[in-house]
Amino acid sequence: MSSCTVKTMTPPKSPEHLDVKRAVLDAAIEIIATDGPEALSMREVARRADISHQAPYHHFTDRAGILAAISEEGFRAFAAEFRATLSSSSSPLTDCLRTYVRFAMEHKGHFRVMFRSDICGVETHEPTRAAADEAFLALLDFAALVNPAAAQGPDAFALPTLLWSQAHGLATLLIDGPLRNKLPPELTIDALVDSVAALVARSMDTSATAH
Repeated sequence: MSSCTVKTMTPPKSPEHLDVKRAVLDAAIEIIATDGPEALSMREVARRADISHQAPYHHFTDRAGILAAISEEGFRAFAAEFRATLSSSSSPLTDCLRTYVRFAMEHKGHFRVMFRSDICGVETHEPTRAAADEAFLALLDFAALVNPAAAQGPDAFALPTLLWSQAHGLATLLIDGPLRNKLPPELTIDALVDSVAALVARSMDTSATAH
């Protein structure tokens, strides 16, 4: 991956310029959502967006630049949704798990790139790294809200790791794994998330009692 994958454009940008850039990103997100990031190419983006084969290069140096921009956008949207849930929820564990899973299912094109360190651009694209850090801080705040004592003690890093693993594992199994096709007809995804949240809460209570 090149060390500079997103072109810096000289302002001001015309509406037409911005529209084409948005069309490129939307086409790329659609490709990834339906066929995975491996299917993404500059030529396929141009075809899906119904623009010339050269048009994407006016906004992004290469495929890696598009992936970095998608990751940045995804992390910022995720952090905003997660913080909105944190600020309004009376049941943060359940509601934030729901938010995480819902984001993954509604934004597959972003989600399938954001957590792939080999393609998401966090190591080469500073805005993407900053957006990823913002999202991680939201997860840390989530852990602190769920269990303030653990978040300040020796398990201060283990707690968000546990919660993140539960949320991310469930989301991944639902969008890219076999879990969704194995759900009993009477079990909704929200009900499954609620049950997982209850089990996680119970396990944390049991662990605290054991110590």
